[in-house]
Amino acid sequence: MLIARDICLQRGRRQILHGIDLQLPAGRMTGILGANGAGKSTLLAALAGELRPAGGVLTLLEQPLAHWAPEALARQRAVLPQNPSLQFDLPVATVIGMGAYPHAGAALPGNARDDHQVLQRALDLADVNHLYNRRYRELSGGEQQRVQFARVLHQLLLARPPGEYRLLLLDEPTASLDPRHQLSLLRAVRSLTHDDGIAACVILHDVNLAAGCCDHLLLLAEGTVAASGTPAEVLTPPILHRVYGVEATVLPHPHQPERPLVVFDVSDRGAGPGKSSQSID
Repeated sequence: MLIARDICLQRGRRQILHGIDLQLPAGRMTGILGANGAGKSTLLAALAGELRPAGGVLTLLEQPLAHWAPEALARQRAVLPQNPSLQFDLPVATVIGMGAYPHAGAALPGNARDDHQVLQRALDLADVNHLYNRRYRELSGGEQQRVQFARVLHQLLLARPPGEYRLLLLDEPTASLDPRHQLSLLRAVRSLTHDDGIAACVILHDVNLAAGCCDHLLLLAEGTVAASGTPAEVLTPPILHRVYGVEATVLPHPHQPERPLVVFDVSDRGAGPGKSSQSID
């Protein structure tokens, strides 16, 4: 699995995070929460191997992450960034097909049919079958996001031997999606973790989406870990106030009583110093 121990992270000369401990085991969906500027994307970039920590130990399958060759790392983990950019007006089929690039020459013997099934499953999970013959630049922002999701799923699942550790990293994947597709995407990730044994780590701003879908949450505040545990363990009024600077009431979810439902105080009295309650998204 991927393990981070006592990680310190910087942007330029400014220290963003310090003392971060995190494990991403197979079969678990981990959510990262925190206020704007808390360092969530910086942490995810380090977990993806795109940013070298200033201190601490980061390992993947018991090997230092920095020692992994880029092509080998791309076969172990797939990353959906916060704002995936594409400057060329390519067919959607080509964009999704890019997920196969890291696996060129590494496919399992005699699995052409399996490769097609993996592609079809990626299209189904991302709900983009009807977009497959379109051109990417013709699509709405939400449709483009789902196409990019299909691309990383294609990369994640292709040529995977049974039981091999694979890691999915997602940075605010629901930001441009309507409620239906937000839930659809997170349910797809949850299915991949629980049914396929994939490890997943997702940055979210919607606390209740995270509470309803994730098995484990990491909350960041003041440059360090404010809390780490199950949604019921960490989504408490004191921890939420430390992380977001607003008062919150935590109730049992009406449809999932074992999971919390967070209601933020929208009045001015619920905002911390220098913050408006409306600044929480």
